[in-house]
Amino acid sequence: MNKFHGIVKILLACFFLAASFDIKPNQAHAFTDQVIQKGAVGDDVIELQARLQYIGFYNGDIDGVFGWRTYWAVRNFQYEFGLEVDGLVGQKMKDMLVKATEYDEHYVKKHLNRGDTPRHYGGQPRDETQVKKNQKNRQSKQNQHAKRGQQGQQRKQTKQRQQIQQKQPNQAQQQQRQMPNIQQAVNTPKGFSENDIKLMSNAVYGEARGEPYIGQVAVAAVIINRLNSASFPNDVAGVIFEPRAFTAVADGQIWLQPNETARKAVLDAINGWDPTGGSTYYFNPDTATSGWIWTRPQVIQIGKHIFAH
Repeated sequence: MNKFHGIVKILLACFFLAASFDIKPNQAHAFTDQVIQKGAVGDDVIELQARLQYIGFYNGDIDGVFGWRTYWAVRNFQYEFGLEVDGLVGQKMKDMLVKATEYDEHYVKKHLNRGDTPRHYGGQPRDETQVKKNQKNRQSKQNQHAKRGQQGQQRKQTKQRQQIQQKQPNQAQQQQRQMPNIQQAVNTPKGFSENDIKLMSNAVYGEARGEPYIGQVAVAAVIINRLNSASFPNDVAGVIFEPRAFTAVADGQIWLQPNETARKAVLDAINGWDPTGGSTYYFNPDTATSGWIWTRPQVIQIGKHIFAH
């Protein structure tokens, strides 16, 4: 009997010890103790990518390789949750991820072993038939948007050519001198030419040189998001010089010499850092004169700018 009472006491002590640490099922076996950083591989990175994808911060492949996409997803999470933005996944960030997400290790690794990518994270269903159906519908919608975007772009280009032809000769010559020589550079990120990077740096400097660094990255990210949208031109010059798109173009500040900070912000945006959550518009609420811009769904305010879809 005394032996039985001893066992009961031990079990009760274990129970109260677990309760004191507030152990939950989702926290059990979450991550290892290592700090996860760029270049890491393995199970910790798989879990990190899956949890970040679960709440929409990561949209790449769950492959267990901590590359640039994972790095910028980590930095965006750290920024949104008030952590130090350093790209390092320590214990504090792990604890926040565990509380905010779920991780089905068996489901994820089953797909990885089959050589495909699990996609139920971020709101998609696990049922394979439904996943394929959703993918087919999404592809159909993307094709429709792309077709409409191409038609709209052709109309814009035709209108722009007509407007240029109607200008006075000296105005056309002046614009030709101002427009940069478009040349494809070698070894520039993701196919962007050196001229694209310079032009984007001009726009960031002209639009946001007084903003904090993350605000300058955000302006560059809006340009990138417009490039990736069927609703806007599909080249950097077309996006920046689209009529009434950027104040810096209208008031001539686009031609100011950008500093190295503006260029660095552009490169960070090209490499995947998007503090705006995919926004394609931004405005200064203190100076905005357009009533229409206030109707856009607002995402976040960074510095003096509100970013919106």
